[in-house]
Amino acid sequence: MAGSVSPREKVDVLRACVIIPTYNNAATLAGVIEDVTGYSDHIIVVNDGSTDNTAEIIQRFPFVQFISYSKNAGKGWALRQAFKYAADRGYHYGITIDSDGQHFAKDLPSFINEIEVLPNSIIIGARNMGQASVPGGSSFGNRFSNFWFKVETGINCPDTQSGYRLYPLLPVNKMHFITRKYEFEIEVLVRAVWKGIKVESVPVTVYYAPKNERVSHFRPFKDFFRISILNTVLVFISFLYIRPRNFLRILFNKEKLKKLLDDHLFNPHHSSELKSVSVAFGVFMGIIPIWGFQLLAAIFLSVLFRLNKPLVIVAANISIPPMIPFIIYGSYKVGSLWMGANAMQISFSRSITLESIKNNLVQYIYGSITLAIIAGIIFGILTFIFLKLTGKKTAITAKTE
Repeated sequence: MAGSVSPREKVDVLRACVIIPTYNNAATLAGVIEDVTGYSDHIIVVNDGSTDNTAEIIQRFPFVQFISYSKNAGKGWALRQAFKYAADRGYHYGITIDSDGQHFAKDLPSFINEIEVLPNSIIIGARNMGQASVPGGSSFGNRFSNFWFKVETGINCPDTQSGYRLYPLLPVNKMHFITRKYEFEIEVLVRAVWKGIKVESVPVTVYYAPKNERVSHFRPFKDFFRISILNTVLVFISFLYIRPRNFLRILFNKEKLKKLLDDHLFNPHHSSELKSVSVAFGVFMGIIPIWGFQLLAAIFLSVLFRLNKPLVIVAANISIPPMIPFIIYGSYKVGSLWMGANAMQISFSRSITLESIKNNLVQYIYGSITLAIIAGIIFGILTFIFLKLTGKKTAITAKTE
């Protein structure tokens, strides 16, 4: 678009609307709407069961589109209703802004400019969480949320709790969500990344009213508990399904596989020894009997020991679902060496599952740890030999050219 096009015109051309979910914020709602009208008249207010005079305030703005229901259902539900409503009326993007006066409409152009460059992305308005007015609980909660978002997606995001966002409505409305309250804003981000939707950030201004004037509907115990449960579920899904799925996609995509190998296996800034140890450690972590926590533990320890984290993660995927029967069978066979006459003998068949572990847990644990050590050593040695051979070949080729 031409540089002379105004922010209001850009909003119209991009078919964007501003969504304001509200619950008992009558004191600040009118000011937020008036602020937004300087940039767009495409405004949707969702009255999430307010018991104050929110409805009366909306009547002052006849151009505002209004969704209302009598029972408070939560911010996530309000946003989900607004996304469907907006898409049905032909909007392509929805920019969500809180009704408590924290956010400023002057930052709307930043979202519009960013979405022009990265269409169909989610754009998050990243607040400056280091300023003195930010409540300590909000700062901690944001760091907590950012950490788990990275664990679940592998992506760094500076402010996963910001309610100031731009959503692409078509891909978001194709998703089926399970949450209705504050935790929805975590669920939608994580699952969007899993669907291949990019998540980017732009800096925004934030205002926190003095403590005696601040109105917050966030319930520290209940809502934090809900968010913690959601993160637990998302972590399990990530490690048991999403990461193995992504790994298999890389293996069957020549360009992505080549880039992975070039960036990490053939990285000249890391020694062959470090890369070999990283592969060995990843294989070890992928086999040891801590199902569901293997990747999480591998990532944490790879950072602690300063290993090549991507190689550790790739190698730990030796325990992807198709390999599980082989690992269980191998663990039982190796474990039989420790059990002697008490060993349980099994044959390799479709009956080998995680349920098989219950039949002789001690044999499986002994065997899986031993197998993990042996496999880690073998893969580490093979990686070292491979890197040395390819290194020599590269050196010889360079000399002859």
